[in-house]
Amino acid sequence: MEHQLVVFDLEHERYGVDIASVESIIKMQEITRLPYAPEFMEGITRLRGSIVPVIDLRKRFALPVQASTRNTRIVIANMNNFKVGLVVDAVTQVIPIPEEAIEPPPQMSISASSAFIRGIAKIGSELIILLDLSRVLSVEENSALAGALVA
Repeated sequence: MEHQLVVFDLEHERYGVDIASVESIIKMQEITRLPYAPEFMEGITRLRGSIVPVIDLRKRFALPVQASTRNTRIVIANMNNFKVGLVVDAVTQVIPIPEEAIEPPPQMSISASSAFIRGIAKIGSELIILLDLSRVLSVEENSALAGALVA
C-alpha cells in the first residue's frame, strides 16, 4: 500500500502529512491575533468566507521563531474536527511513499510531547518525519483552541 504525503520544511527538517487531511495550501496572508489564545496559535484568517484558526508549527514544536519568507505557506488541514491552518517554512512536494519505507519512530525519542510523530519515512538518503495531525495538539490544547474560536 502506498501513502500520498504533503511534504513541508520546518527548521531544515522535512515533515509529511497524509494528503487526505490537507484541504489546500495557501501563501502566507494576514492573520488576526486573538487575545488569550494559546501561545502556539498565531490567530485567525479568512479563507473563502470562513474563519480558520492558524497554528505556527514552529511554536508548537518548540523550534526557533522565524519571520515569514516568500516560501512560507499555510497548510489548511482537517485536525480533530477543525479546519486549521498550519504555518510551515515551505511546502516542497507531494509524493507517494510505499508502506515498506515507513518505520516507527525510535522508542527513546517518543515522549508525551512528541506523540504526534507517526513514523519516519526513508526516501533515498532523506528522512521525513510523519505527523499524526490528530495528536499534534493535546486534549487541553484542543479545548483551548475550541474556546478561542467560541470566545
